Amino acid sequence: MFSKACEYGIKASIFIALNSLEHRRVGPKEISKEINSPEAFTAKILQALVRNNIINSIKGAHGGFEIDKKDIKTIMLADIVNAIDGDNIYKGCGLGLQQCNADKPCPMHEKFKLVRAELKNLLESTDLESLALDIKLGESFLKN
Repeated sequence: MFSKACEYGIKASIFIALNSLEHRRVGPKEISKEINSPEAFTAKILQALVRNNIINSIKGAHGGFEIDKKDIKTIMLADIVNAIDGDNIYKGCGLGLQQCNADKPCPMHEKFKLVRAELKNLLESTDLESLALDIKLGESFLKN
């Protein structure tokens, strides 16, 4: 459903948020290790998240990536998905057809429209803070 870059972007954002709640910055190597992503690929994803004001990059000896604590609860999964994949996830055909719309629908068009609407609602109503706190409480995990 999400691109690999988007999956890594979501995981990286959650990991950075979790550490930011503890007033701790994390470096790209630590992030890539935690989310099982190649370092160079992780660096590109982190750059996109910085460009889209999801995370902050602090340079210097005590630098790394962080999210302002006050912003963690306002950043929604939809913000991350949009920063990495754009809004294509809300537009694509459920069967992957290039031409699929209300005038010329695929057999799954109407049903998939409902799935996309549910997904959009989920992404727009899920914030980073709740996901990070679930991990902190041991109710969910970022890796196996």
